[in-house]
Amino acid sequence: MGKGRRWEFVADDIQDRYESMANIGFGQAGLEAFAGSGHWNDPDMLEIGNGGMRHDEYITHMTLWCLLAAPLLAGNDLTRVTPEDQAILLNKEAIAVDQDPKGVQGHRVSAEGPLEVWAKPLADGSAAVGLFSRAGTFPVKVSFKDIGFTGSVHVRDLWAHKDLGTFEGEFAAQVPRHGAVMIRVSK
Repeated sequence: MGKGRRWEFVADDIQDRYESMANIGFGQAGLEAFAGSGHWNDPDMLEIGNGGMRHDEYITHMTLWCLLAAPLLAGNDLTRVTPEDQAILLNKEAIAVDQDPKGVQGHRVSAEGPLEVWAKPLADGSAAVGLFSRAGTFPVKVSFKDIGFTGSVHVRDLWAHKDLGTFEGEFAAQVPRHGAVMIRVSK
């Protein structure tokens, strides 16, 4: 870019539809170099609770936004939020990923057809990992070496609030159509 020019990413405003959210959210791949303390990428407001997406799609929405270290601005009527949507919006483990003090935006680790893996390094040396299926229900796996881990690692499911145990080499989970699984991987 020449002097006096600036790079600008322009996207349509988010709509409460899976396709809109997915295009904007997954379209953030490659923009992690432009994010950091004091200058975060903003994929737009959260649509969770507006009723246009299914539960699994809202899980994908929150998972992706948290991995992106995006501003978490609720764009719904909080007086009408359901307990299910409230559980997504107030998940402390997911919010901790978004607000992690290391200040790093996550990145796409792999994409194979409709299956994607994203990871975000965290301040304590662990990593948050999102396993996504943009089509049908499929097993999605992450190779630990692809996110900087060797040997045995501990895995925690951040949506189920459940320790899953110790794994070596890789982790796989069945991910529903338009859904996500978010795990925390640590030594």
